[in-house]
Amino acid sequence: MGLMTGKRGLVMGVANDHSIAWGIAQTLAAHGAEIALTYQGEQFGRRVKPLADGIGCAHVLPADVLDDSSLDAVFAALGAAWGSMDFLVHAIAYSDKAELTGRFADTTRANFRQTMEISCFSFVDLARRSAEMMPQGGGLITLSYLGAQRVMPNYNVMGVAKAALESSVRYLANDLGQQGVRVNALSPGPMRTLAGSVIGGARKVFKTSAETAPLRRNMALGEVGGAALFLLSDLGTGVTGEVIHVDGGYHAMGMPPIAANGEPA
Repeated sequence: MGLMTGKRGLVMGVANDHSIAWGIAQTLAAHGAEIALTYQGEQFGRRVKPLADGIGCAHVLPADVLDDSSLDAVFAALGAAWGSMDFLVHAIAYSDKAELTGRFADTTRANFRQTMEISCFSFVDLARRSAEMMPQGGGLITLSYLGAQRVMPNYNVMGVAKAALESSVRYLANDLGQQGVRVNALSPGPMRTLAGSVIGGARKVFKTSAETAPLRRNMALGEVGGAALFLLSDLGTGVTGEVIHVDGGYHAMGMPPIAANGEPA
Protein backbone atom coordinates (compact mmCIF):
# COMPACT_ATOMS: atom_id res chain seq x y z
CA MET A 1 0.00 0.00 0.00
CA GLY A 2 1.19 3.50 -0.82
CA LEU A 3 1.53 6.29 1.69
CA MET A 4 -1.52 8.05 0.20
CA THR A 5 -3.75 5.03 -0.33
CA GLY A 6 -7.32 5.92 0.61
CA LYS A 7 -6.68 9.66 0.55
CA ARG A 8 -8.41 12.08 -1.82
CA GLY A 9 -7.47 15.61 -2.63
CA LEU A 10 -7.44 18.57 -4.97
CA VAL A 11 -4.36 19.83 -6.83
CA MET A 12 -4.73 23.34 -8.26
CA GLY A 13 -2.22 25.05 -10.53
CA VAL A 14 -1.12 22.44 -13.07
CA ALA A 15 -0.31 24.27 -16.30
CA ASN A 16 1.70 21.60 -18.14
CA ASP A 17 3.98 18.64 -17.50
CA HIS A 18 6.76 20.94 -16.22
CA SER A 19 4.59 22.48 -13.47
CA ILE A 20 5.60 21.99 -9.86
CA ALA A 21 1.96 21.14 -9.17
CA TRP A 22 2.21 18.35 -11.73
CA GLY A 23 5.33 16.94 -10.09
CA ILE A 24 3.42 16.87 -6.82
CA ALA A 25 0.31 15.33 -8.39
CA GLN A 26 2.37 12.57 -10.01
CA THR A 27 4.09 11.68 -6.76
CA LEU A 28 0.87 11.63 -4.75
CA ALA A 29 -0.88 9.51 -7.37
CA ALA A 30 2.04 7.09 -7.49
CA HIS A 31 1.55 6.55 -3.77
CA GLY A 32 -2.14 5.79 -4.10
CA ALA A 33 -3.89 9.16 -3.82
CA GLU A 34 -7.11 9.85 -5.71
CA ILE A 35 -6.68 13.29 -7.22
CA ALA A 36 -8.86 16.00 -8.72
CA LEU A 37 -7.29 18.67 -10.92
CA THR A 38 -8.47 22.13 -11.92
CA TYR A 39 -7.68 24.38 -14.85
CA GLN A 40 -8.46 27.96 -15.83
CA GLY A 41 -9.68 28.41 -19.39
CA GLU A 42 -9.90 25.96 -22.24
CA GLN A 43 -6.31 26.56 -23.34
CA PHE A 44 -5.01 25.15 -20.06
CA GLY A 45 -7.79 22.57 -20.06
CA ARG A 46 -6.44 21.07 -23.27
CA ARG A 47 -3.06 20.66 -21.58
CA VAL A 48 -4.31 19.36 -18.24
CA LYS A 49 -6.86 16.77 -19.37
CA PRO A 50 -4.33 14.44 -21.07
CA LEU A 51 -2.14 14.63 -17.97
CA ALA A 52 -5.11 13.75 -15.81
CA ASP A 53 -5.75 10.66 -17.89
CA GLY A 54 -2.19 9.55 -17.24
CA ILE A 55 -2.75 9.34 -13.48
CA GLY A 56 -6.32 8.06 -13.60
CA CYS A 57 -7.78 11.38 -12.50
CA ALA A 58 -11.57 11.27 -12.92
CA HIS A 59 -12.28 14.85 -11.86
CA VAL A 60 -10.87 17.68 -14.00
CA LEU A 61 -12.74 20.87 -13.23
CA PRO A 62 -12.63 24.48 -14.44
CA ALA A 63 -11.78 26.94 -11.68
CA ASP A 64 -11.21 30.67 -11.41
CA VAL A 65 -10.00 31.79 -7.99
CA LEU A 66 -11.38 35.30 -8.62
CA ASP A 67 -14.90 33.93 -9.10
CA ASP A 68 -16.75 32.65 -6.02
CA SER A 69 -19.36 30.87 -8.13
CA SER A 70 -16.61 28.97 -9.96
CA LEU A 71 -15.12 27.75 -6.69
CA ASP A 72 -18.59 26.96 -5.32
CA ALA A 73 -19.07 24.67 -8.32
CA VAL A 74 -15.70 22.95 -7.80
CA PHE A 75 -16.36 22.10 -4.17
CA ALA A 76 -19.97 21.15 -4.85
CA ALA A 77 -18.74 18.66 -7.46
CA LEU A 78 -16.13 17.22 -5.09
CA GLY A 79 -18.66 17.05 -2.28
CA ALA A 80 -21.06 15.11 -4.48
CA ALA A 81 -18.33 12.75 -5.71
CA TRP A 82 -16.33 12.25 -2.54
CA GLY A 83 -18.24 13.62 0.43
CA SER A 84 -14.97 14.56 2.11
CA MET A 85 -11.33 15.14 1.15
CA ASP A 86 -7.91 14.78 2.76
CA PHE A 87 -5.60 17.30 1.10
CA LEU A 88 -5.28 20.44 -0.98
CA VAL A 89 -2.29 21.54 -3.07
CA HIS A 90 -2.38 25.25 -3.95
CA ALA A 91 0.08 26.23 -6.68
CA ILE A 92 -1.49 29.43 -7.95
CA ALA A 93 0.17 32.82 -8.37
CA TYR A 94 0.03 35.69 -10.84
CA SER A 95 1.39 39.19 -11.36
CA ASP A 96 1.71 41.46 -14.38
CA LYS A 97 4.98 40.48 -16.06
CA ALA A 98 5.71 44.12 -16.85
CA GLU A 99 5.81 44.92 -13.13
CA LEU A 100 8.28 42.18 -12.25
CA THR A 101 11.09 44.27 -13.70
CA GLY A 102 12.32 47.68 -12.63
CA ARG A 103 11.67 48.95 -9.10
CA PHE A 104 9.28 47.47 -6.57
CA ALA A 105 8.59 51.06 -5.52
CA ASP A 106 6.87 51.60 -8.87
CA THR A 107 4.28 48.85 -8.35
CA THR A 108 0.81 50.03 -9.34
CA ARG A 109 -2.13 49.82 -6.96
CA ALA A 110 -4.11 47.70 -9.43
CA ASN A 111 -1.38 45.10 -9.88
CA PHE A 112 -0.59 45.02 -6.16
CA ARG A 113 -4.22 44.19 -5.41
CA GLN A 114 -4.48 41.59 -8.14
CA THR A 115 -1.20 39.92 -7.20
CA MET A 116 -2.19 39.70 -3.55
CA GLU A 117 -5.68 38.41 -4.31
CA ILE A 118 -4.57 35.67 -6.68
CA SER A 119 -1.28 34.71 -5.05
CA CYS A 120 -2.23 34.99 -1.37
CA PHE A 121 -5.93 35.41 -0.66
CA SER A 122 -6.86 32.55 -2.96
CA PHE A 123 -5.07 30.17 -0.58
CA VAL A 124 -6.94 31.57 2.42
CA ASP A 125 -10.24 31.14 0.58
CA LEU A 126 -9.41 27.63 -0.63
CA ALA A 127 -8.11 26.59 2.78
CA ARG A 128 -11.41 27.52 4.39
CA ARG A 129 -13.41 25.69 1.72
CA SER A 130 -11.19 22.60 1.91
CA ALA A 131 -11.20 22.45 5.70
CA GLU A 132 -14.99 22.31 5.65
CA MET A 133 -14.63 19.01 3.75
CA MET A 134 -12.09 17.55 6.18
CA PRO A 135 -14.06 16.28 9.18
CA GLN A 136 -11.26 13.83 10.02
CA GLY A 137 -8.49 16.38 9.50
CA GLY A 138 -6.13 16.67 6.57
CA GLY A 139 -3.27 18.61 5.02
CA LEU A 140 -3.01 21.81 3.01
CA ILE A 141 0.11 22.99 1.22
CA THR A 142 0.93 26.03 -0.88
CA LEU A 143 4.03 27.06 -2.82
CA SER A 144 6.29 29.93 -1.84
CA TYR A 145 9.77 31.07 -2.89
CA LEU A 146 12.84 32.55 -1.22
CA GLY A 147 11.80 35.95 -2.58
CA ALA A 148 9.32 36.03 0.31
CA GLN A 149 12.21 36.35 2.76
CA ARG A 150 15.00 37.99 0.76
CA VAL A 151 15.16 40.40 -2.15
CA MET A 152 15.40 38.44 -5.40
CA PRO A 153 15.96 40.02 -8.81
CA ASN A 154 12.88 40.71 -10.89
CA TYR A 155 10.51 39.31 -8.25
CA ASN A 156 9.21 42.60 -6.83
CA VAL A 157 5.55 42.54 -5.76
CA MET A 158 5.43 38.76 -6.05
CA GLY A 159 7.95 38.57 -3.20
CA VAL A 160 5.68 40.70 -1.05
CA ALA A 161 2.71 38.50 -1.94
CA LYS A 162 4.68 35.36 -1.06
CA ALA A 163 5.65 36.92 2.27
CA ALA A 164 1.96 37.46 2.97
CA LEU A 165 1.28 33.89 1.87
CA GLU A 166 3.85 32.49 4.31
CA SER A 167 2.32 34.54 7.11
CA SER A 168 -1.11 33.26 6.10
CA VAL A 169 0.20 29.71 6.45
CA ARG A 170 1.00 30.36 10.11
CA TYR A 171 -2.34 31.99 10.88
CA LEU A 172 -4.29 29.29 9.07
CA ALA A 173 -2.29 26.60 10.89
CA ASN A 174 -3.47 28.12 14.16
CA ASP A 175 -7.08 28.51 13.04
CA LEU A 176 -7.46 25.02 11.59
CA GLY A 177 -5.20 22.99 13.85
CA GLN A 178 -7.91 22.25 16.39
CA GLN A 179 -9.82 20.30 13.76
CA GLY A 180 -6.74 18.35 12.75
CA VAL A 181 -6.00 20.28 9.55
CA ARG A 182 -2.31 20.99 8.98
CA VAL A 183 -1.15 23.94 6.87
CA ASN A 184 2.34 24.23 5.40
CA ALA A 185 4.26 25.75 2.52
CA LEU A 186 6.98 24.38 0.28
CA SER A 187 9.60 26.82 -0.98
CA PRO A 188 11.35 25.22 -3.97
CA GLY A 189 14.39 26.69 -5.62
CA PRO A 190 14.15 28.07 -9.16
CA MET A 191 12.74 25.57 -11.62
CA ARG A 192 12.18 25.56 -15.37
CA THR A 193 8.42 26.07 -15.27
CA LEU A 194 5.98 28.20 -17.24
CA ALA A 195 5.59 30.53 -14.26
CA GLY A 196 9.33 30.75 -13.69
CA SER A 197 10.00 31.62 -17.31
CA VAL A 198 8.31 35.02 -16.97
CA ILE A 199 10.82 36.14 -14.33
CA GLY A 200 13.50 38.34 -15.90
CA GLY A 201 16.98 36.84 -15.76
CA ALA A 202 15.59 33.37 -15.01
CA ARG A 203 18.57 31.62 -16.64
CA LYS A 204 21.04 33.55 -14.49
CA VAL A 205 19.06 32.80 -11.34
CA PHE A 206 18.90 29.12 -12.27
CA LYS A 207 22.66 28.96 -12.88
CA THR A 208 23.57 30.90 -9.72
CA SER A 209 21.36 28.71 -7.57
CA ALA A 210 23.00 25.54 -8.85
CA GLU A 211 26.49 26.94 -8.29
CA THR A 212 25.74 28.28 -4.80
CA ALA A 213 23.50 25.68 -3.18
CA PRO A 214 25.31 23.23 -0.89
CA LEU A 215 24.12 20.34 -3.08
CA ARG A 216 25.54 22.21 -6.13
CA ARG A 217 22.50 21.57 -8.28
CA ASN A 218 18.90 22.61 -8.81
CA MET A 219 15.99 20.48 -7.73
CA ALA A 220 13.90 18.09 -9.82
CA LEU A 221 10.09 18.04 -9.81
CA GLY A 222 10.09 14.67 -8.09
CA GLU A 223 12.06 16.06 -5.15
CA VAL A 224 9.44 18.72 -4.55
CA GLY A 225 6.82 16.01 -4.95
CA GLY A 226 8.58 13.96 -2.29
CA ALA A 227 8.46 16.83 0.18
CA ALA A 228 4.76 17.28 -0.53
CA LEU A 229 4.22 13.55 -0.02
CA PHE A 230 5.83 13.77 3.42
CA LEU A 231 3.67 16.71 4.46
CA LEU A 232 0.39 15.31 3.17
CA SER A 233 0.85 11.69 4.23
CA ASP A 234 0.65 10.31 7.74
CA LEU A 235 4.42 10.80 8.02
CA GLY A 236 3.82 14.54 8.44
CA THR A 237 0.99 14.55 10.96
CA GLY A 238 3.06 16.50 13.50
CA VAL A 239 4.11 19.30 11.13
CA THR A 240 2.11 22.48 10.64
CA GLY A 241 2.79 26.19 10.20
CA GLU A 242 6.09 25.46 8.44
CA VAL A 243 7.81 26.73 5.32
CA ILE A 244 10.04 23.89 4.09
CA HIS A 245 12.74 24.82 1.59
CA VAL A 246 13.39 22.36 -1.21
CA ASP A 247 16.28 24.22 -2.82
CA GLY A 248 19.38 22.15 -2.22
CA GLY A 249 20.20 24.34 0.77
CA TYR A 250 20.49 27.59 -1.20
CA HIS A 251 18.42 29.47 1.39
CA ALA A 252 21.08 28.74 4.05
CA MET A 253 23.90 30.46 2.17
CA GLY A 254 25.02 34.01 2.89
CA MET A 255 27.06 34.37 -0.31
CA PRO A 256 28.43 32.16 -3.12
CA PRO A 257 31.22 29.71 -2.21
CA ILE A 258 34.81 31.00 -2.38
CA ALA A 259 37.75 28.82 -3.41
CA ALA A 260 41.03 28.63 -1.48
CA ASN A 261 42.56 31.29 -3.77
CA GLY A 262 39.80 33.73 -2.84
CA GLU A 263 38.05 33.48 -6.19
CA PRO A 264 34.44 32.29 -6.61
CA ALA A 265 34.33 28.50 -6.34
